[in-house]
Amino acid sequence: MAVVHNTTLEPSKLELLTSWLPSRPWYRGGTARPELAKAGGFRLDDPQGEVGIEFIVVTDTSGPQPTTYLVPLTYRGAPLEGAEHALVGTMEHGVLGKRWAYDGCQDAVLVDRLAALFEGRAQAQDQNRSDVPDREVVASGSGDGPLPRDFTAADDQEGTALTTPQGTTLRLHRVLQPAPAGATLPPRGTIGHVTGSWRTPDGTRAQGVFAVLHDVGRA
Repeated sequence: MAVVHNTTLEPSKLELLTSWLPSRPWYRGGTARPELAKAGGFRLDDPQGEVGIEFIVVTDTSGPQPTTYLVPLTYRGAPLEGAEHALVGTMEHGVLGKRWAYDGCQDAVLVDRLAALFEGRAQAQDQNRSDVPDREVVASGSGDGPLPRDFTAADDQEGTALTTPQGTTLRLHRVLQPAPAGATLPPRGTIGHVTGSWRTPDGTRAQGVFAVLHDVGRA
């Protein structure tokens, strides 16, 4: 069970993301500096207790219309070998010391736990409290056995696709859209999905799809 510490971070997560988000192909902002606010998210536990896993939802209000992003991050106590390209930045944690923050889609620990969430073997946890499940995050899988784990991540303008040689694709929706009223889940053409909620700039709650699962052999 991951322990959520009520302590300081220098720089903050939002400060790291302000510099990192404009480098992503799915970033919808223009040339202005992002103006980010935390809008929600959840955590997953690393069974080994070594890696922090967080799915942060942030809203950028720098453009004409607010845009909400899903950003999976991992936090490590030492650099992840071979993942220099995935480093978001480093932070000084008031309890744990120096932490390396990575784009979680490039970290095998997060990918394994996300697959376990689809399989029903992992439970989303509250973003801010230790040992409290997040019941607003709902996962549904195909129920046809364990998923492969040899995913390779690639960003495009629509989000991040995690694919395997076997034909399984796990796609993260980096730009979140509220689901239309009465929408049927899982989305058409998918065999699994993860949905969640977040706060909108006007203070209401929105619900939408965070990730979907495709399999060319079974869809």
